[in-house]
Amino acid sequence: MALVYGGDGTRPCAVDPPLILAPMAGITDMTYRLLLRRIGGVGLVTMEFVSSEGLTRGNRKTQRLLRFDPAERPLSVQIYGADAARMEIAAERVEEMGVDVCDINMGCPANKILKGCAGAGLMRDLGRAKEIVAACRKALKTTPLTVKFRLGVTDETVNYLELGRICEGEGVAAVALHARTAKQMYTGRADWSYIARLKEAVRIPVVGNGDVATPEDVLAMFKETGCDAVMCGRATMKNPWIFRQAAELLAGRPYREATLAERRDVILDHFRLIQKDHADAPKAVLAKLRTFTGWYTHGLPNGGELRRRIASLESPQAFLDAVEDFFATHASRAAA
Repeated sequence: MALVYGGDGTRPCAVDPPLILAPMAGITDMTYRLLLRRIGGVGLVTMEFVSSEGLTRGNRKTQRLLRFDPAERPLSVQIYGADAARMEIAAERVEEMGVDVCDINMGCPANKILKGCAGAGLMRDLGRAKEIVAACRKALKTTPLTVKFRLGVTDETVNYLELGRICEGEGVAAVALHARTAKQMYTGRADWSYIARLKEAVRIPVVGNGDVATPEDVLAMFKETGCDAVMCGRATMKNPWIFRQAAELLAGRPYREATLAERRDVILDHFRLIQKDHADAPKAVLAKLRTFTGWYTHGLPNGGELRRRIASLESPQAFLDAVEDFFATHASRAAA
């Protein structure tokens, strides 16, 4: 059931299983991508989206975002911007990195991105969107190009089918659709029927995205839309095992829930990766640990107890100790 990007002169990239980690700003850094790779089941991981301006002007923060470990492969780098010439140079830089896929962000709904006519803002100007796709495709000699977008900016300006056909005409290897408008942000429900319509409208592979919260949702999206791959983002933060579990279902096998011991080990492994990777920036470590503890404890018995405790912690080691204590307490309660 593997999906293959490229092969039309570009280097083929097999996405097997056809399950993709969505790019999430501040989340899908190298430590997180490595963690999900170790758990297994994900066919393609994606970096946090990268500004074409920062990438082409040597911005120090952007350069840090671009770091990756070969163990992450296959790996996609998502770039965004409003200027075709600048995006072309950015695509060239991505190709020089030797990653597996270059993706264009035409779906980010954040106001600061929309105001700059980047992200989903490009759906207001399909002429400019076409110029950017063509420029990036020209720059990429061996790397497959993909594009991620939404239904449109508003309910009144839904134009995802037109953008999908533009991408197909410009030689894009695959497109991904988040089945909401930019105005919706992440509210309401994603309407998967639009993914099915896009699949019918284009001949290139279509990746479905939006409201995939469980392994069962992955199978349901494949069944309801006929899409070629499923992309999952926020759900991975509550359940980092979702890709492995979905892969089991795709193979016709039942999956099992992670045990408390496995949850403890994954949290501690991730926190140690963060601590090592940000050793020179303790404030950044604390910010990430607070963010991930908030997500990882959803669904855990008395998870709020740990979330309240970490609010006052001031060192990475204190976080690790708090997590150890939390799980040790629950293990002893379960044994009692």
